[in-house]
Amino acid sequence: MAKPVALSEQSSLQEGSLGSPYLVARKEWDERYGGVIKRAQQWRGTTVLALLVALAEAIVIIGVATRPRNALYVVAVDSLGRVTAAGAVDRSSPVDERMKQAAITQWVQEMRGVTSDGLAERAAIDHVYAMIGSQSAAQTIVTDYFRANQPFERGSRETVQVEVNSILANSPHSYELDWTETQRTLDGKPISSDKWRGIFTVAINPPTDEAVLRVNPLGIYLMDITWSKVL
Repeated sequence: MAKPVALSEQSSLQEGSLGSPYLVARKEWDERYGGVIKRAQQWRGTTVLALLVALAEAIVIIGVATRPRNALYVVAVDSLGRVTAAGAVDRSSPVDERMKQAAITQWVQEMRGVTSDGLAERAAIDHVYAMIGSQSAAQTIVTDYFRANQPFERGSRETVQVEVNSILANSPHSYELDWTETQRTLDGKPISSDKWRGIFTVAINPPTDEAVLRVNPLGIYLMDITWSKVL
C-alpha cells in the first residue's frame, strides 16, 4: 500500500520539478534585459574611445596648424652673378657674400642705367623697387631720382651704360661701389663718361612666398643710399 505524501513534501517536489519562482524570474530578466545592458555598456565604451581618438587628432591638427612654417630656398647664379634659378629646399646656407655683391651690382646697373627698349626699362625699374625696403630712405631717394631723371624720356634720346669697377664691403650691411656711366646717342655715339661712387646700406630678409621669390630671390633690400660724382 502506497504511503501518503505530506503537503510540505509535495510543495518541495513541485518546487524542485518546476524551479524556484525567484530563479525563474531572474533567468527571464537576464535573458530579456541583460544582453541589452551589456550591449549598452559596450557602446558606451566604444563611444568614449572614439571621443578620445578625436580629441587626440584635434590636438595634433592644432599643433601642426600653429607651428611656424619657414620655407628655405637655394638660388643659383651665373658667372656674372645674375640669378638663373631658384627653388625651395629642405636645408640652405646663408646668402653668400659674392651673391650679395652681385645682386647689389646688378641693382646699381639697373637703377642708373637707361635703355631705349621700353619693356626692358620697365622690367629694370620693377626689379629696382623690388629690392628697396618699404618706407626706407632708399625708397625716397630712388623715387626722387626717377622724377628728376625720367628714364623713359631719356631712353627716347639717349642710353646710359653702367659699369661697376669695384665693390667693397665696409661691413656685413654696408657696401661701397665705384662705377662708370657712359652716355650715348641712340646710334651709339659717346656723349660723356663720368665716374661715380656710392655707399649702399642693405638688409637681408629671406623670402617666405613664391611671389617675393620671383622678384627678389635672395631677400636683399636696399635701405639707404648716398652717391656722388667723382671729380
